[in-house]
Amino acid sequence: MLPLNMAKHGEQNCIKKITGNDSLRRRLSELGFVAGEPVTVLCENGGNMIVLIKGARVALDKHLTGRIMI
Repeated sequence: MLPLNMAKHGEQNCIKKITGNDSLRRRLSELGFVAGEPVTVLCENGGNMIVLIKGARVALDKHLTGRIMI
């Protein structure tokens, strides 16, 4: 397992696990970041990313991308 911030651009990956406290996991779940869901990195800048999940583009900071394991 690797954190999402290690993913290659344009490559589709499957979310394996979300780490962090309950409120963080709940917030990411509300955005569609759940185990088994495919996610694609569209753009990366200094650890901050724009990803495609469930047909929507979502911007995440480097703290959050480190919590999403692929």
